[in-house]
This record gives sequence, structure tokens and C-alpha cells, in this order.
Amino acid sequence: MNMDFKRKLPIPMETKEMYPLTGTMADTVRERTDELRAVLSGEDGRMILIIGPCSADSEDSVLDYASRLMPVQEKVKDKIVIVPRVYTNKPRTTGEGYKGLVHQPDPEARPDLFKGIITTRELHMRVVKETGFAPADEMLYPENYKYVDDLLGYLAVGARSVEDQQHRLTASAADCPVGMKNPTGGNLSVMMNSISAARQEYDFIYRGWEGHSFGNPYAHAVLRGYTDIKGQTHPNYDQETLTYLAGLYAESGLENPAVIVDCSHLNSGKDPFRQPEVMKDVLRSMGGSGDIRRLVKGFMVESYIEDGSQPVGGGVYGKSITDACLGWEKSEHLIYELAEQI
Repeated sequence: MNMDFKRKLPIPMETKEMYPLTGTMADTVRERTDELRAVLSGEDGRMILIIGPCSADSEDSVLDYASRLMPVQEKVKDKIVIVPRVYTNKPRTTGEGYKGLVHQPDPEARPDLFKGIITTRELHMRVVKETGFAPADEMLYPENYKYVDDLLGYLAVGARSVEDQQHRLTASAADCPVGMKNPTGGNLSVMMNSISAARQEYDFIYRGWEGHSFGNPYAHAVLRGYTDIKGQTHPNYDQETLTYLAGLYAESGLENPAVIVDCSHLNSGKDPFRQPEVMKDVLRSMGGSGDIRRLVKGFMVESYIEDGSQPVGGGVYGKSITDACLGWEKSEHLIYELAEQI
């Protein structure tokens, strides 16, 4: 192969032995995950809010952000289940740019995947232990999921990955709910096929093992906007699309129909300050349609301590080095406003 094999990395079991969960931490993850399952199944009428940085680029500021969510969660606990975004893998459309904590635990240094694996597990452990949340992450690399599978409350499969068979198979084995985003081209049937696939059982090869998955009944849709064949971008959170998606679920016969609306990405035109507008539009649609109200289970928001974004090495604490985010004060206001409108 045209590559240099630099060193053999520790397998997930070895990493977990070095950084084990306590019983209390395992209980936290289970309780938080059960809450999400209850919302997605319709047993719990609250809304899910997956909120946090576009990418986890600094352990200190990510923990700071998650800690700020704790008192807010307590105030809105009757209306909202908050899940902090701790996205340690960053997909890159052209392959250029910061690829996340797994690749570069220090964004200004060379990639170090060994250190990245350790840093990723440590960060997720600290979020669970220090905040009482079970975080969300994106499954960009299916083989990496096993390093943190005991720590996550929510898993996302991105628009570029949702058609990949290994992602679908691994999602079928995930212990937590998995959100399957619509593909970059916007075809909702492709997304529905991915949801259906993730809910089935399989025998497949995973990390050199022949394994059997039991299916994930909480795999669900995530709408994030799309790019058409001419390269023009479009949102897909409108009432017509939500009604159409409800119809697709009905035709599929899948139980637990659910969608999380991603207020960022192409639904906001990558303008973080438009995310509240997206949320309000969806809430209006929910108010006008029982089918949409039953379908929409929550939102995703890209948020950090400071508004906007900066280049790698910019030096501003808590400011994104990837996609621009909504700052803390605006985000806190948005959470309280959501709670009032549910």
C-alpha cells in the first residue's frame, strides 16, 4: 500500500482498561440514554436539545461549556433533555483543515492518533463524571466507536457517511440512539433506507471480529439541509418537508418515527445567528400540525462560549476553529425560549 504504517495503536479493550468507567459513571450514561430513548419512542413528551461546539478542539473550553449547561438543564428539566455535543471527529469536504481531537489533540501540532484516542476517551469520561451528562459524538470512523461506546448518550452519522454500509452496520450495534442525517444531496429516501438498515440485525466483520448486531430501534432521522446538483444550498426544515417525512415514516412501517432538526449547517446557511430562526419556524410548524408535533423530537445547535469562529491558533478561548457557533449568552437565551414554547 502507498502508505507508511507508523505504529500499532491500542485496541479499545486496552484503552478501557487504562481508563475504566466507575459504576457511578456507567449509571449516569445509562440513565441519560434511557431518557433519550423515552423521548424518541414518544413515552416522554420532552424535547431533546443536542448543543455544543462544532468540534471539540480544547478539553478545557469544552468542559467549561458543558459545565455551563448543568444549571440550565436543571431549570428546564421538565421540558428539555440536554445533550452536550462533544464531537471529536470533524469531517472535511475537501480533506483539508482541522480534523478533530482524534487526529490532533493539539490543533497547532502535528497529528498524533495515539494521543488523540487517549484524549478523546479522557474528555468524554470527564464530561460524564464532572457534569452528569452523557455526551453526543459523531461516528465519522466506525472502527473508532468502540473506544467510547460506553460513554456516549447519542451518536450521529453524518451526511457524507449515511450511505456507507459499515456505518449502517455499526449503527445497528450501537447501545445509544443514532441520528442518521440526510445525505448532502438531500434525498430523504436514502436517509430512510439508512434508518431501516440500522434497525436490523446483522452478522458482519468489525475490527477483525465476526460479530452479530441486534439492531437499533432508536435510529432516527436528522434534517440538516442539502446541496443541489448545481451546487446551490437549501434548507429542509420547512413544514412541507416535515409533512413529507412523516409520510415516508408511515409508508415504511417503522416504529418510533422521529426527527431531530439540525438548526445549523445548510438549514441556517452556515450562519450561526440564524439558528434561533430555524428553531422558531419548526416550532410554528409543530403548532399547526399534530403529525409534525409527534414527529419532531428535538433540535441540534452549534454553540460555544464565544460567537463566530477563528483560524487555528487564533487564541480566543472558547471560540470555534471550524464552523462558526452561537455564543453562550445567546445560546442560554435560546434554551430558555425553547422551554417556554414547548
